[in-house]
Amino acid sequence: MARKFITYFDKEGEDNTDELIKAVKDKLEISPNINKILIASATGESALKLKGAIDEDIEIINVTHHMGFSGENESDISEEMIRKLEDVGIKTYFGMHAFSGAARGVTNKYGGYSPLDVVADTLRMFSHGVKVAAEISIMAADAGLINVGEEIIAIGGRGHGIDTAVILTPENAKDLFKIKFHEIIAMPRDR
Repeated sequence: MARKFITYFDKEGEDNTDELIKAVKDKLEISPNINKILIASATGESALKLKGAIDEDIEIINVTHHMGFSGENESDISEEMIRKLEDVGIKTYFGMHAFSGAARGVTNKYGGYSPLDVVADTLRMFSHGVKVAAEISIMAADAGLINVGEEIIAIGGRGHGIDTAVILTPENAKDLFKIKFHEIIAMPRDR
């Protein structure tokens, strides 16, 4: 048996970014087997801030919105930020959202919902960031950026900033229900 501590924020949002990064840094000090962090950072700012705070030789992969998320042929992250991230060793991945993707195009046109909407909403019952953490882990595993079966830290939030971090073992989309959540490092108490 192990006693672990979870950081709970009063509410979700970007005001928790700095404390979330401290909680992740603390967790890394006692988790020597974790060597990869996925972070959902649409603009790259949170990923850059995370890298500046972590001394360890940890691989950080930034997962951003897919092209067209905010507008046709538009990206939420600038080319300049991508270069900054690359300069400090952070890869940036653009990919179709695992829980919406092309299914969103169908529901936008015809209405209704997709089974993945149910999965996403179930994870949002914990926090939006928990949903994002699972989603980016699937995206990165499907892109070959992380290995399935290897524990990682996945970080997410809602909108701007980050407020949720978990330790999980990712799976590919075809094995969605095999994802294992091991620990919640931090999350908001209220949405």
